[in-house]
Amino acid sequence: DANMAARALMHMGVEQFGTVGIYGFNSPEWFLAEMSTIFCGAKTAGIYPSDRTGNVVFKLKQSKARVVILEDAGKLARLQPQKNDEGEIFNPMDDLPELKYVVMWAEGEKAPEFIESKHGKVPVVNWHDFMKLGEKTDLKDLEERQKKIKPGHCCSLIYTSGTTGRPKAVMLSHDNICFVAAVFIYSIKSSTIGTVACAERIISYLPLSHIAGMVIDIIAPIYLTARTPAWCEVSFARPYDLKKSTIANRLRAVKPTAFLGVPRVWEKIAEKLKAKGAQTKGFAKLLASFAKPRLLAVSKGQTLSGKETNPSGLFIARKVSAKIKAALGLEELKFGMTGAAPIQVHTLEFFGSLGINIKEVYGMSECSATTTISTEETHEWGSCGYPMPGIEFKVLKETKEGEYVEVKRAADLFNATEEEQGELCFRGRHIMMGYLANPDYKGDGGSEWARKKNMSAIDENGWLHSGDKGCMDKNGMIKITGRYKELIIGAGGENVAPVPIEANVKKLQPAVSNIMMVGDKRKFIIALVSLKVKGATGELAGTNKLTPAAQLVEGIETVEEAMESKEYTAKIWEAIQKTNKNHAVVSKGAASIKRFTIIPKDFSVEGGELTSTLKLKRSVVQKMYHDAIEKLYGPSVGRDDFFVKCFETAKKETEKVEPQKEPQPEKPVA
Repeated sequence: DANMAARALMHMGVEQFGTVGIYGFNSPEWFLAEMSTIFCGAKTAGIYPSDRTGNVVFKLKQSKARVVILEDAGKLARLQPQKNDEGEIFNPMDDLPELKYVVMWAEGEKAPEFIESKHGKVPVVNWHDFMKLGEKTDLKDLEERQKKIKPGHCCSLIYTSGTTGRPKAVMLSHDNICFVAAVFIYSIKSSTIGTVACAERIISYLPLSHIAGMVIDIIAPIYLTARTPAWCEVSFARPYDLKKSTIANRLRAVKPTAFLGVPRVWEKIAEKLKAKGAQTKGFAKLLASFAKPRLLAVSKGQTLSGKETNPSGLFIARKVSAKIKAALGLEELKFGMTGAAPIQVHTLEFFGSLGINIKEVYGMSECSATTTISTEETHEWGSCGYPMPGIEFKVLKETKEGEYVEVKRAADLFNATEEEQGELCFRGRHIMMGYLANPDYKGDGGSEWARKKNMSAIDENGWLHSGDKGCMDKNGMIKITGRYKELIIGAGGENVAPVPIEANVKKLQPAVSNIMMVGDKRKFIIALVSLKVKGATGELAGTNKLTPAAQLVEGIETVEEAMESKEYTAKIWEAIQKTNKNHAVVSKGAASIKRFTIIPKDFSVEGGELTSTLKLKRSVVQKMYHDAIEKLYGPSVGRDDFFVKCFETAKKETEKVEPQKEPQPEKPVA
């Protein structure tokens, strides 16, 4: 099928080094579109299912795609005439002169035969007819094309999610993706994956346009099947599974042996389990309370710093664990992993108390997905493990003279000094070819833009500069402590890494869904807080109804009521204050949060605050809540006010809500 589809693409005029766009949710057709493009010596340009018209057009235009293979009428509508933000009609196809064919794999009954543009009519071809077109290209012509393909040729464009601006097209070669798939499969063999002749099963649900989805769901299964005794079966989630939090249904149906969950997915599973646990009573509650500390002790003992333990009653605890795993669909899981964003240690501990060990992996699009990995025998909660075989890794810091020097190894990975931290840098066969340039572009996406981006990403010695801040201990284990672009630099020049502080607040107060610190070039730091609400999935923002975990005060059931309640906001502030006083998290006064507000809705992909892999777009959120941020810093707010209500609610006009003040200690009696 892949060969036939490759021949069809050649018939459509896709040249060697040409581009084919792929736009839709994960499916067998997505796989075939990817592999057939590679087979005919061209490159793919994956488009996120959640991408809006502007990004869809930018990616197709910047990559000069000749064919786009998309899912259905909903995706096709992004290329048809529509209204812009000003209400004016425009045709996206007018901006895509190179696009000559549209292929739909789920065309429905009302698919048009073509779509119009000022450049002419562009045919819309259904999947069946597309495959038939392959018969019009001789197999020998495809084989001749394939003889010209070299390992160093580009086979895929991975567009970064664009948390700070226009997405960049990361060019990956055949060798890049084959190398990383090979060393990844080799690195996890201690979990027994690929070691015996049996089916290994995964669920494809992360966007295949994302590097993690491409490598874990497409390339690694092909490598595993071809080069190990095992074979891999890939099942597809439903497009709505993340939105409706029904991914658990797919887990129970598939029973995966390997599963990659971004932190938000693991957190959502944990929240549901905790909510169910809160309702459990009687003997079942007693049994869970008996099992969890024993399982947690065993899981901690399996970390590098842990001490192996065999607590009494472990046999019973493992029976309880088996039932929980079966309820989750994880009873046959051999390797559970997380990546794409930081995960909180208490989330790892929670799953450890269920007998499920989640391993952290680290990488980025620019290094073909994975650079470091935690394994069964070498993992530490809060660390992203060791560099995979064949990869060089250094922690570098720029000197005043502009040179990069390697910092000394951290004596304590989890309490590294500033001198022991620097930028995580790596090199090897997995490092990208560079960012794609389109000479037709004068700004973002153009030649000069790409030249500057490439120079800042890969230095003259071949080291990829990740932009992540971290450290390495004497054994070579890596820990990420922040991201340089996320660092808050206060008015006094203090550098503050927000992620560990935000994570600690969430750990202390389960009602908090998201918290984002703000304070760049400001005298102090404030925070935007969103609460856990029903229907919030990461994909969707949800409702204004608080979940049971967020109902901290009796009678307070909505976000608006929480904003109005002094008792409620005081409970949020209590968690912030405890974090401020925790010197292991907040090492200097300038890093403490002085004020906060509650925002009306949770962050989501739909709202634009999160990327498709649920990473926070900090710059977007700051623009979105600019007025609220300015109000928090406003001169009318008293020095001791810790909560400022920045959003109107349906409260009577006669009632005025004053900023809440920090309780003052009582004066001693004379």
